[in-house]
Amino acid sequence: MSGLLTEAFLSSLLTGAIVAAIPMLLAGLGEQMSEKAGVLNIGIEGMMLMGAYMGFLVAFKTESLWLGFLGGILGGVLVAIVMAVLCVRLGLNQIVIGIGLTLGVEGLTALLHHFQFSRTYPRLPAPERLNIPGLTDLPVIGPSLFGRHLIVYLALVAVVVLAFLYRRTNLGMTLRAAGERPAALDVAGGNVLGVRVFAVMFTGAMAGLGGAYLANIGAGLFLPFMTGGAGFIGIVLAMLARGRPLWVLTGSLIFGAALSLATALQVAGSTIPTDVIQMLPFAAVMLVLVLFGRRAKLPAALGAAYERGAR
Repeated sequence: MSGLLTEAFLSSLLTGAIVAAIPMLLAGLGEQMSEKAGVLNIGIEGMMLMGAYMGFLVAFKTESLWLGFLGGILGGVLVAIVMAVLCVRLGLNQIVIGIGLTLGVEGLTALLHHFQFSRTYPRLPAPERLNIPGLTDLPVIGPSLFGRHLIVYLALVAVVVLAFLYRRTNLGMTLRAAGERPAALDVAGGNVLGVRVFAVMFTGAMAGLGGAYLANIGAGLFLPFMTGGAGFIGIVLAMLARGRPLWVLTGSLIFGAALSLATALQVAGSTIPTDVIQMLPFAAVMLVLVLFGRRAKLPAALGAAYERGAR
């Protein structure tokens, strides 16, 4: 416990929080758009896991992290296509299909990993960091906040871009109409199913990118089930954020800090029982749900399949 509250400990704690928060942020931003359009995307965990597998596979084969990120996006989109066809086009139950997709992807990626990497467990080299001059040298927060991979800063830019899109553009209003009053959007000449398919595809891309970040930057390798519920936390973040991307960022940092704290306490030799430490992230989720869950406002048509002309 003597290592607690030192500069090195606090810096590593903050670094771990950022690394853990980015996958949840990307997944939460994607899920937020899906929910705005009226699709409860429970399959986001599977999209993240497929993104992690394909992102690592492409990065390992090509020796390019950026191609790996593209591979992760493709992996997430492939799962999203199945979700869009079954839930948006065919109108099947979104929760059942989402759970089924997640379980299927977990089994598929574990099987592929077993045949490809279970004997070698290859790792990727350490990623290059984008150091911001003058800020990287700040004590404690410098290396943690201002010496990250470029994808971290792009994720923060995505928060601003999506906030502008939802508030200032016709696309933002169309997404909201698809989730709140799909029949009214249809009468006005909008394509409800097209909007929802687009939202699900975007969710898959963001979740896949988050999974690729987790494998390529966070861990440097792929392991079966490595998402560890990050996609489900992304769903919670999207629900609690009430349509505000900045709130998704705030929530992901809170949960990322809880995950990082759990790891840091174990490394520092804390006398707190291991089981209690490992409960911290999930306790944080439950606490946030208790405090803010009742005030979360969800779209009126969330989870309901839309059929033109149906009452």
